[in-house]
Amino acid sequence: MTDKRNVAGVLLAGGLSRRMGGGDKCLRDLGGRPILARIIERAAPQVGELVLNANGDPARFADFGLPVAADVVEGYAGPLAGVLTGLDWAAENAPGAEWLASFACDAPFFPENMVEKMLAAIGAEGADLACAVTHGRSHPVFGLWPLSLREDLRRAMVEEEIRKVDLWTARYRLVEIGFPDMETSAGPLDPFFNTNRPEDLDEAARHLG
Repeated sequence: MTDKRNVAGVLLAGGLSRRMGGGDKCLRDLGGRPILARIIERAAPQVGELVLNANGDPARFADFGLPVAADVVEGYAGPLAGVLTGLDWAAENAPGAEWLASFACDAPFFPENMVEKMLAAIGAEGADLACAVTHGRSHPVFGLWPLSLREDLRRAMVEEEIRKVDLWTARYRLVEIGFPDMETSAGPLDPFFNTNRPEDLDEAARHLG
């Protein structure tokens, strides 16, 4: 069993949500509850401390009871900025944490054993970091990142202006962990299915059962 105090978590909600028409995707309703509430329900039991990475007025997330941290790299620099923000936050607020788990805020079905599987795979493979993969497609925003690489990532983002996740992770030993489809009343579903567009919300609601 994983010692959760060793792992902090960051929920990545810093994007612009263009395909959803702007606004916060994670605050959209799914089955009578905000998507973010479902995300927290799955992520919180897997980690010790949890932070929400979001830009703009943090008051809009007040009902969720989480600390909110804005990107430490300006200009909507993508998921890596959220990961770096989470690493910085964990270093200051989660004593004892050696790892940061990252979760996208638009995928409400991600596995409840994600962190456990990633820690086990990193240990077994002697890897530096991990990300999820399904159907041959990697999901780098669902990852496990060591706090020891925090300053390396900052240098890459600030001095080299690296923005693509895979460009940075290629420098390290990355293990990709496969996850099976989940069975729902509407049939099998990729657990990392994301609600990027309004029609995706309808599809997600079908699988809630």
